[in-house]
Amino acid sequence: MTVDAHHHVWELSVRDQDWIAEGSPLRRDFTVVDLAPRARASGVDRTVVVQTVTVAAETPELLALADAHDLIAGVVGWTDLTRPDVADELARLRELPGGRHLRGIRHQVQGEPDARWLLRADVGRGLAAVAAAGLVFDLVVRSHQLPACVEAAASLPGLTFVLDHAGKPPIASGAREPWASGVRALAALPNTVCKLSGLVTEADPASWTAGDLRPYADTVLEAFGPKRLMFGSDWPVCTPLASYGEVLDLARELTGPATHAEVFEGTAVRVYGL
Repeated sequence: MTVDAHHHVWELSVRDQDWIAEGSPLRRDFTVVDLAPRARASGVDRTVVVQTVTVAAETPELLALADAHDLIAGVVGWTDLTRPDVADELARLRELPGGRHLRGIRHQVQGEPDARWLLRADVGRGLAAVAAAGLVFDLVVRSHQLPACVEAAASLPGLTFVLDHAGKPPIASGAREPWASGVRALAALPNTVCKLSGLVTEADPASWTAGDLRPYADTVLEAFGPKRLMFGSDWPVCTPLASYGEVLDLARELTGPATHAEVFEGTAVRVYGL
């Protein structure tokens, strides 16, 4: 069995994706119907769909999709962590059609101008509510925000933090610091997990090779170990650089057969309770 622990879907007629530039090949619809044959052709049996916009209405839509499509086994949605009734909102989401598929919450921390946004008191209360609900929190951050991730994870040992896209390493530049040090500090905490996802989008789009990505994949594999590392395609964001099958093959090449049972199934099943 293979699990894709990170992909997206959207229909622009339902909701604009304002982060996609005009003229981008991503500025069109990408649906579960588009994904399903690609996933199954690659041997992927189950997936986790992840939010893309900070709009409350998106999460119920993703839950309904999971209810309608056997391929989607889990949803990482969004809610405003700073709202005083966040616990009630999480409970409401779970009562919606497909609510049983809610596995985690994510916020676009990478877009917050405050590098220590995760450490705000109101955000901390929201994260504690996520933990109390038995959900995980996906971190979409950049290198300079990793120190705050470490502090947040240390302060909430009962919450599992999942680092999306390996913390977005600066692959195109070839630099490894301070990203590598931040990743290792986060991995030192037992309540943290990492996704091997999104690497191609951080590489040089004109010239990237598997060799460019390998040092970064090696770093997270060594830091987290295969039991805390999981594969995610980041489809369709990956598609301008690599197809679904190419991303999966690349991840297999970068990790090695001895790790595959965990990286491509076991970790995601445990962390997201699939």
